[in-house]
Amino acid sequence: QAIGLSFIDWIIILVYFGFVLGIGWYLRRFTTSQEDFFLAGRKNSSWVAGLAFLSANMGALELLGMTGNTFKYGMFVAHFYWIGAIPAMLFLGIYMMPFYYSSKINSVPGYLKLRFDEKTRVLNGIAFVIMTLLVSGINLYAMALVLHTFLGWNWDVSMWASAITVAIYVGLSGLMSAIFTEIIQFFLIWFGLFLISILGIIEIGSLGEIIARINESSTSISFTTLWSSSSNPMQNGMFIHWGGIVLGLGFVLSFGYWTTDFLVIQRAFSAKDLRSARMTPLLASFFKMALPFIVIVAGLIAIVLSNDPNSGFKLLHDGGQINYDSALPLLIARYYPSGLVGLGVTALLAGFMAGQAGNVSAFNTVWTYDIYKAVLNKKATDSHLLWMGRLSTIVGVALSLVTAYWAKSFPSIMDYMQAIFSWVNAPLFATMLLGMFIWWITPHGAFWGLIAGMVSSLSMYVAVKFNWIHESIITMSSVHSDMATNFWRAWWAWVICAGVTIIISLFTKKKLKADLVGLVKGLTQENHDQPVPFMKRPEFVAVISLIVLVILNLLFW
Repeated sequence: QAIGLSFIDWIIILVYFGFVLGIGWYLRRFTTSQEDFFLAGRKNSSWVAGLAFLSANMGALELLGMTGNTFKYGMFVAHFYWIGAIPAMLFLGIYMMPFYYSSKINSVPGYLKLRFDEKTRVLNGIAFVIMTLLVSGINLYAMALVLHTFLGWNWDVSMWASAITVAIYVGLSGLMSAIFTEIIQFFLIWFGLFLISILGIIEIGSLGEIIARINESSTSISFTTLWSSSSNPMQNGMFIHWGGIVLGLGFVLSFGYWTTDFLVIQRAFSAKDLRSARMTPLLASFFKMALPFIVIVAGLIAIVLSNDPNSGFKLLHDGGQINYDSALPLLIARYYPSGLVGLGVTALLAGFMAGQAGNVSAFNTVWTYDIYKAVLNKKATDSHLLWMGRLSTIVGVALSLVTAYWAKSFPSIMDYMQAIFSWVNAPLFATMLLGMFIWWITPHGAFWGLIAGMVSSLSMYVAVKFNWIHESIITMSSVHSDMATNFWRAWWAWVICAGVTIIISLFTKKKLKADLVGLVKGLTQENHDQPVPFMKRPEFVAVISLIVLVILNLLFW
């Protein structure tokens, strides 16, 4: 049953698609070298890079997944935005970006090659490529969900239409067109979706009324607090202890994502100088903190409406299970009049295309540099690598179509997403952290530690899935949810990777300190930014961001 669009809605959507493809075509003339295609020529300001940095992260996962997750778990989902993002973004800007940017690497696996060796780089490159394709499938599935919900299109047609559009505009000019469209999408998402929260609050009465009604309907479990119900897993919607939130999400998953995931870091690499690169995640942190006012509030509104038998609001059901990800499209259909529905749908599609373009541009870079050039064709010329980048874009989108059908089988894309991150990002963060801060960590230690971390995480996932072990062994608690299991599994993967890396490093050949200058803190001359006024220094901006973070957590305690 399609929700239906008017003629004006169609015009808005078609103008947007035409505009995005037009940008890709226009920027093609400026894309003449591999640096233009893979790093957008390194000419961007911190604001351009910062908005693109956040936009690449604001894909389907953020919009549909987080709104659906709020419906499922309540306000605890705000932890993903606050404790689960901001500290890691600030750490990236202040401590890690000087290493990344100054070493002039093209990708995160490129750092691993310089710090350790080729085998560690290729291992991470392959794991990253697989992870990116899985995540990419989520974005395609989410775009298809919107086309299917609003237009009544067949699932297959929806998937293919989404895939072809992204393949064209990223294939034309690479990261440059991805970044330009991400910035347009950033504003579209805010303007297109912020109204849902406002109209929902107006219909129900006030934010206080929304919280009061949710508290009335769930007396034993709190869906409207952040920390006060986290000491007892039985009292919160996610069934998780604060230890799991702090160690699993706040430390391992968030640092693993924001400081090692090339998809977002690539945007900072496109900045024109070191100060702009450091400011990129710091500026993005303020917008990241504000996002719950779109997605979390929308999810809470959906809870109130679905508890009210007179509202007529009900989530979609697929194959007998609730489709939590349908909450946001159904709210758009409820609140937006003709014309505005087109804007809302365009904002959603923009978000998925931003995420998809981010995945594809990161995939083509890592494949081209860290697998193809490193292993398959070491003598490839600049023009050949540019051609390979374009070819791998099309192949990447085609493979994403396959993973999109797998993503469709999960009840919540967010649970699926966190599972993927716990397999790859959690152990990688241990490797990066040890490599950047401890000089005697060896190439063999890093390689085998990374394998141990990834294999242990995947093994725990499979063992729980097939009921070989009980989740309580991982979560150390008798009550748990899929998300709690993801958080704790990420923590154990990090611990195992770090432990194996350190033990093997003690018994294997170390690199000379002279070979690690510029790659390890303490052996590296600090790169200081250009002299700027105190108020414009990255450290000052980071402190302000941290203060806002503390205030928000106290407000919603």
